[in-house]
Amino acid sequence: MMRNGFDNERYLQAQTGAIMERVKQHDNKLYLEFGGKLIFDYHAARVLPGFDPNIKLRLLQALQGKADIILCIYAGDIERKKVRADFGITYDAAALKLIDDLRGWDIDILAVVITRFADQPAASIFKNKLERRGIKVYTHPHTRGYPTDIDLIVSDGGYGQNEYIATTKPLVVVTGPGPGSGKLATCLSQLYHDYKNGIKSGYAKFETFPIWNLPLKHPVNVAYEAATADLRDINMIDPFHLEAYGKVAVNYNRDVEAFPLLKRILEKITGQESVYKSPTDMGVNKAGIGIIDDEAVKTAARQEIIRRYFRYACEYMMGVMDKETSQRVELIMDELGLTTEDRPVVAAARAAARAAQEKNKGHDGFFCGAAIELKDGTIVTGKNFSLMHASSSLVLNAIKKLAEIPEKLHLLSPNVIEQIGSLKKDILGAKAVSLDLGETMIALAMSAATNPTAQLAMEKLKELRGCEVHLTHIPTPGDEAGLRRLGVNITSDPNFSTKSLLLE
Repeated sequence: MMRNGFDNERYLQAQTGAIMERVKQHDNKLYLEFGGKLIFDYHAARVLPGFDPNIKLRLLQALQGKADIILCIYAGDIERKKVRADFGITYDAAALKLIDDLRGWDIDILAVVITRFADQPAASIFKNKLERRGIKVYTHPHTRGYPTDIDLIVSDGGYGQNEYIATTKPLVVVTGPGPGSGKLATCLSQLYHDYKNGIKSGYAKFETFPIWNLPLKHPVNVAYEAATADLRDINMIDPFHLEAYGKVAVNYNRDVEAFPLLKRILEKITGQESVYKSPTDMGVNKAGIGIIDDEAVKTAARQEIIRRYFRYACEYMMGVMDKETSQRVELIMDELGLTTEDRPVVAAARAAARAAQEKNKGHDGFFCGAAIELKDGTIVTGKNFSLMHASSSLVLNAIKKLAEIPEKLHLLSPNVIEQIGSLKKDILGAKAVSLDLGETMIALAMSAATNPTAQLAMEKLKELRGCEVHLTHIPTPGDEAGLRRLGVNITSDPNFSTKSLLLE
């Protein structure tokens, strides 16, 4: 069972204080670039056990009445339908979800900015959709002269081309659904217009990782490298901070490389020497203060690195990731002395697959194994058979264990399962007749209406949230969607469960 390693209240108090202090330092007008995920920051929750994935929303609630929120999204991400991996939805859908989720917390956004806009068809449709729902949308083109011609960038022909977004609060939070959303450019554009109007506003950055006051090779910081391997982020000692203060601080390559240019742009906008001597100076990040058990967060971070390895390996097999990214995480694992079987559910799932293969010798087909680690450390396994996917049998076995229901009792009648299979094959024309997890949970809900045992088991589904799951094969869409909704941390071996090119 994972120990709690993070104190949310301690962190929230320190983080709120740091932000408001920075607002005061900049004439009570600060543009705060929110890096990382504003809502559902599950990476942080996984590497900092105890971290509330919605702590930033609580932070915004604490700042109610003092903060405007601007949401940025890159037009190119809309056009090519870039997918946010944690939800499995496109970035434009993620932006809509973010707006809905904020409203669920009684927090409204001021405006949406579509950045690097060049009349892309999908981006234009997205703009129309928002405007017709009463949301203010601005479009900003690519900044002329960027990144080399400072005089053009900081001029009416550069940032001056961008329509100014009128804000009323001392703090303006600038966020987006993912990296590369254009948050920084939006902040700098606003600063340019403010200074032209005599408002001496400022800029700061709020990003949880890497944690600047943890060691460079601390597993939490290394887990950030693994999480951003596709972006080629590399943690490093901030050389500007070391030179200016003689103190070691951890940052990452993109911020360090961009700092000289960003410093020059800020000085050109403000007409004076920058108050920032390093990229670390720009941050208002207090996550390190919230860590109360260093060994617990180290253990959790090592597990996250292994999860990232499996994710990138599977994405490579599916053709959406390059080999270099998965190899990068392999090297990180080697540096920390980690193997895939340091994740306890991996060996258990593979053993279940071998047992299924042995039991079905002479039969054609793929035999998949699955394993889940419950909150008390108990590991439960499942395997596929003719009527059910391995994910389905795994979840049924797990909730029977939690409900203390004997293994021999059926939660679903074999006749019902066969009838659903017949419907899929004979009427709907599906090739695969076995039940995926989504179909299994619907069948369970139907059984619960007349079967008290099934009802008891179904109520245990919510106890699976946050549990660790591993599959020996890449899940089908129905299995993946079901596992996401259950809120488990899923990994899988980079194998396909069928020879069919289209996963069903």
